[in-house]
Amino acid sequence: MTSAPGVSDLRCARFARGVPDRLAALAGPRDGTVSLPLHLAWSGLRVFDLDQPRLRMSYYRIVLAEGMHDDLEKYLNRDLLVTMWPTLRTLISRDIRDVWESAFDELALSAQAAA
Repeated sequence: MTSAPGVSDLRCARFARGVPDRLAALAGPRDGTVSLPLHLAWSGLRVFDLDQPRLRMSYYRIVLAEGMHDDLEKYLNRDLLVTMWPTLRTLISRDIRDVWESAFDELALSAQAAA
């Protein structure tokens, strides 16, 4: 008899379904003002100035937590994600962090180098 998957297992499976095949697929904006659709930013701020570090970090947290595959590719930028990852990984859930670092060695190595 097998036990039912836990909440963390279910969350990890959900996040893993959205992760792109490669980081290069993340072709989102690097700067400027971006408005997130309601299905991503359903509570609170929806317009983010990516030139402001705090707003950029909030934007990435929202997209990583709420975005599906197409959202991740459209709204995240590979270079920004890699640069921000050492700090960002401390602000997101363990499930998101584990899924992304398992999928992309570059992120895991970036986090290790910053430690």
